[in-house]
Amino acid sequence: MQAHIVVLPGDGIGPEVTAEAVRVLELVARKGGHTFTFAERLMGGCSIDAHGTALTPEVLKDCQASSAVLLGAVGGPKWDDPTAKVRPEQGLLGLRKGLGVFANLRPVKVHPALVEASPVKADRLAGVDILVIRELTGGLYFGAKGKETRDGVEKAWDTLEYSDFEVRRVVELAFRLAKARKKKVTSVDKANVLESSRLWRRIAAGVGQAHPDVALDHMLVDTAAMRLVTGPAWLDVVVTENMFGDILTDEASVLAGSMGMLPSASIGEQGPGLYEPIHGSAPDIAGKGIANPIGTILSAAMLLRHSLDLPAEAAAIEAAVDRTITDGCRTADLGGKLTTREMAAEILKRLG
Repeated sequence: MQAHIVVLPGDGIGPEVTAEAVRVLELVARKGGHTFTFAERLMGGCSIDAHGTALTPEVLKDCQASSAVLLGAVGGPKWDDPTAKVRPEQGLLGLRKGLGVFANLRPVKVHPALVEASPVKADRLAGVDILVIRELTGGLYFGAKGKETRDGVEKAWDTLEYSDFEVRRVVELAFRLAKARKKKVTSVDKANVLESSRLWRRIAAGVGQAHPDVALDHMLVDTAAMRLVTGPAWLDVVVTENMFGDILTDEASVLAGSMGMLPSASIGEQGPGLYEPIHGSAPDIAGKGIANPIGTILSAAMLLRHSLDLPAEAAAIEAAVDRTITDGCRTADLGGKLTTREMAAEILKRLG
């Protein structure tokens, strides 16, 4: 297998955690006889500083021509003015749109050894293994926006828009993935209030009829938020629109004990996928070498599985991470003392 991977370390702790994920991928390549090449590029706040934009056309072109893209994190206090015309998040949104990655896969699995690290009661965490599929290129984040001041009154608006095909393709993906799991899909919306959610629910119901071997439940987003902390083990595959998915997956991260544990994959119908941990740039600990690299390393495993079709290698990384945690290795976010580099070294030891 030959693959070219673009690495976007980004801002804050991004360079620290992506460096460790690259080390893991390099070991996988050596062990499996694969050839992985890596090209590091700027995106986010660092790109704003260097080029005046969060994502240059040249970097986007490099990403589009790659086998896959590995991202660290973007943003930080330096670029945190919400009124600024150029912001790090614009690079992320532009990258998602430019790669055509419409579905964000976020697995949330609770490791038995980390139950006590979660603020949720231990008896509610047994058996939690959720896959949240978030629609990624539609909704409020990409709808028409505007603001005006008229007669001394300030007004602003963001438009939540979805087309039928945008909903159908992500829901169909949810059903395909559910067939390899518990054959259960929960579609999350706000159909009692929003017209866009009523469209979402109608299409989800239609897709469900075409897959009678998979159970489908519809759930309002406020109920889903409650269910995530009161009975998360009931959920399996959850599919929802962009903003709801953004919020719910951050909430779900507390189940695993730390946001540093969770990976994500953003994929489309074809072309390279985008892989990143769900955490942010964590500027308060940037440069200290104490960030948890597991979310990024597990994102690299998802890269192997979804973009390079190397499921055995992906499973080997996941098993190495699992053994590392079982053996008591912990970074500061999990109550331990290992550095970023030391945690990755423990995983590499078990992978090698």
